[in-house]
Amino acid sequence: MGYSLHFPESSSPWGEKMPETKANLLIVDDDASIRMSLSCLLKHLGYRVRVAEDGLSALIKISEEVPDVLLSDLQMPGMSGFELLAVVFGQFPGMRTIAMSGAFCGGEIPHGVAADAFYPKGSGVHSLLGMIETLPQGERMPLDSTTAWIAGQVLLFPFQPAPAGL
Repeated sequence: MGYSLHFPESSSPWGEKMPETKANLLIVDDDASIRMSLSCLLKHLGYRVRVAEDGLSALIKISEEVPDVLLSDLQMPGMSGFELLAVVFGQFPGMRTIAMSGAFCGGEIPHGVAADAFYPKGSGVHSLLGMIETLPQGERMPLDSTTAWIAGQVLLFPFQPAPAGL
């Protein structure tokens, strides 16, 4: 069962229709062209979008403001998407996640990836939009044993945001 991340239109106290609010997204990819093209497209469609170039930058952005949906590449230098998604799974259970990669094919979440959905790069933007709109709500499914082990290893060193002023 899924739900739409569009929030329903509402009326102001004066009877005027308020604009529909869409999800707040964080796109994480080391490829600047992918970050920018997805960002421009999703902003044009009404989403609030921020971008990060790697896992550590994403965690810093998450510490500043938690997004509704994290869309992360898996293969990145430094902190990979595998590691980022494992941290998010453990530390931010309400955040929905979509893993993306050009190295895996098919719509199934690759084994060992802690994500709610998987977007194969190049499979068309309509499939990505459908995923964003129908991400599951409520508690996540339990992780398989390999993914749980990876998440547990990453969480041995949980991300702690730097104190303000540093």
